Amino acid sequence: MISKLEELRRQALSELDSVENPESLENWRIRYLGRKSELTQILRGLASLPIEERRKTGAAANELRVFLETSLAAREEAVREIEIARSIKEGRLDVTLPGRPVSIARLHPTTQMLRQISDIFTSMGFEVVEGPEVEWEYYNFEALNIPQDHPARDMWATLWMDYTDSDGRHPMLLRTHTSPMQIRVMESRQPPVRVIVPGKVYRYEATDATHESMFYQIEGFAVDTNITLADLKGTLFEFARRLFGKERKMRFRCDYFPFVEPGVEMAVDCFQCSGAGCQLCSETGWIEILGAGMVHPEVLSRVGYDPDVYTGFAFGLGLERMLMLKYGIEDIRLFYSNDLRFLKQF
Repeated sequence: MISKLEELRRQALSELDSVENPESLENWRIRYLGRKSELTQILRGLASLPIEERRKTGAAANELRVFLETSLAAREEAVREIEIARSIKEGRLDVTLPGRPVSIARLHPTTQMLRQISDIFTSMGFEVVEGPEVEWEYYNFEALNIPQDHPARDMWATLWMDYTDSDGRHPMLLRTHTSPMQIRVMESRQPPVRVIVPGKVYRYEATDATHESMFYQIEGFAVDTNITLADLKGTLFEFARRLFGKERKMRFRCDYFPFVEPGVEMAVDCFQCSGAGCQLCSETGWIEILGAGMVHPEVLSRVGYDPDVYTGFAFGLGLERMLMLKYGIEDIRLFYSNDLRFLKQF
């Protein structure tokens, strides 16, 4: 049997050396490595041989199979080069034609905006920190001055998890905003603190052109001695000018958020009418872009900061809203529709 395998090796190599086209190469593969080839039949018949002969023949047959497969791969490369040379000589292959362009992926517009906003704030000394998307009720509400019976909880349509802690008192939820990281960061470090927190948040609400059940927010806050509302205005004015252009005008108005006091709403003059009043800005000339305010003393006390020594400001904005305003996009659902006609524009 060993001599038969040696003869098979010589015959296969002899024929392989003369193969010069893909069709003949495939015929050779079927003849010597296919399911009905002589080598395959020898391997299948090993069980009928005596044990000692079976070992020698099996080892030799497997070694031959590996050798033939390696030889076939080398010959395939040689045949490919022969085919290319033949095609060029016969004029079937024009090597002067430009190659097919390689498709290059690009970042999602939400990711592009996230990086742009992060760059603006990091250049002003802020640190980027990420947090969990599945959060404890304590961090999402209670520590942010929103106790269980507070009417402000109605502002967030919450997606609750079927899980509680060992005492059954602190259920988990999909975070409704990125503000819980205010507490987590301040619990772990002492002032001065300057942090922005980008990430996904979740709301249990119907989707339409301006609402999604999942979207991105960026939370930012700073805590130190002698921080005032003027610091908040200066930071946010600089951010808006870098993002929307130096010609933009900004406006602050009082607003309510449970974890800041006082709370403010920041708006920029309308992109479409430059403040004259149009349908986009509801004839007001202004478009709200974010909410902010001075960190509530109760929030500072809860994390062990002395509100008589430290003050701070906080702000939060919707990432997709920034994109919609900057580029005139009318439907937030476009960001999650995976429509390349939309995504390729960014």
